[in-house]
Amino acid sequence: AQLCPKKTFNELDAHMKPCDPLNFKDLKIYKNRLRDNAKKSGLNEAIITGIGDIGRHRVGIGVLDFSFLGGSMGSVVGEKIARLVEKAIAKRLPVVIISVSGGARMQESILSLMQMAKTCAALAKLGENKLPYISVMANPTTGGVTASFSMMGDVNLAEPKALIGFAGAPWTVAAYFHATAVHELT
Repeated sequence: AQLCPKKTFNELDAHMKPCDPLNFKDLKIYKNRLRDNAKKSGLNEAIITGIGDIGRHRVGIGVLDFSFLGGSMGSVVGEKIARLVEKAIAKRLPVVIISVSGGARMQESILSLMQMAKTCAALAKLGENKLPYISVMANPTTGGVTASFSMMGDVNLAEPKALIGFAGAPWTVAAYFHATAVHELT
């Protein structure tokens, strides 16, 4: 709501929900974990995507929400990002994604890890179509999200003092951003 006035935002793929094709169980059955997180967060998944206005500019927007399984990227997150990018290409719009995530969703195993390639391929198509992608990384943005779409921006922004990294200590590749500086990838 702070980024894009609600009256201009049209959500995409709101009906999409994760499932449990692997019948995963750790301390909790994954289906139950999904249900509990949906109830707690009020969301179907860790990302909301849509088309809206930022100022006078129409853009494709994706926002991860840490309250749903730590903003982790599962199959639905990857699919919603890919669909957002496809819609943006069709409408000739730039894309802005705000990331806050613990990384890829372990309960979906390789299905989650495949989303890294899917999101990167979609954003590569956006670039081939000469449309900009702005990545905004909030605290924290880590794991498979960092290793894929959050670092692919034409312009990458980080929240002040945000933890941005791929792996935690002792294998740290993390960096703390202590300023509001813009980092451009070429």
